[in-house]
Amino acid sequence: MAAASKSSQKVKNVVIALLALWSIISLIVIVVWATSPNMKGASQCRAELLDVTEKMEGAKVVYNKNKEALEMMVSEERRKTEQQRAENLVLLGQLNTTNATLEECRQENVLLNRNMTIMQEDIEGLRQKEANLTVQLGLLKDQIDTLEQNLTQAIHKTEAAESLQMAAENNMKAAQAQTKVCESSKQAVQKQL
Repeated sequence: MAAASKSSQKVKNVVIALLALWSIISLIVIVVWATSPNMKGASQCRAELLDVTEKMEGAKVVYNKNKEALEMMVSEERRKTEQQRAENLVLLGQLNTTNATLEECRQENVLLNRNMTIMQEDIEGLRQKEANLTVQLGLLKDQIDTLEQNLTQAIHKTEAAESLQMAAENNMKAAQAQTKVCESSKQAVQKQL
């Protein structure tokens, strides 16, 4: 908009300069013509002077109209420039707000990326723990299998020991019964003696 304002100012100045130059040239022509050795008649000079004066007045009217038109154009361009400046300020404010929002988003993305990195490290640690626990679980299963085998063997040994104990108890009862029989026999023999 500033370029348009400068351009209209230049056009205005050029038109004013051309009109001023035309006025000066017209006056010089009139002076030279009036002082030339070929003197015309006074009535012809007056007629020509009147014609030149009318032309000058017409040129002044045209000049004033052009000047007013140029001033209106300059005023309109200034108004447009001010309006454009106000719109630019609004856009600049929106741009600053957008830039601030973008900066906040960028910082949030940095934070999220850090959090993602930490979470990935945590996931990797958990995977490692899972692998370790899987190994430990396998070892515990092996130990449970071994303990189950040992328990089964212990149960069989206990059952065998119980059977042996029952057999020993039966033998002991039989021995006690034989001992009683022997004692009874012994007492009977002693009575006979």
